Amino acid sequence: MSQEKLSALLAVIVPAILKPLMEKRSIDSKKAADILYNSNLYEMLENEESKLWHLSAETLYSLLEQELANGVIQYPEEL
Repeated sequence: MSQEKLSALLAVIVPAILKPLMEKRSIDSKKAADILYNSNLYEMLENEESKLWHLSAETLYSLLEQELANGVIQYPEEL
């Protein structure tokens, strides 16, 4: 997949992760974006070879919450 296509996918996926993050943590969009963009999950999401973009936004959000709670992400075996 080209970087252009991955960027287009991220433009759809990121807001779908930010929304529940803002709602469940009662934080604004800037704080939510800071959390996501500074996470290991986002670093892996930007890497096309990780194939994380295949996962649903709900799954990605749960992985982010897992990282925030434990500092570790246990990726699904389906990758």
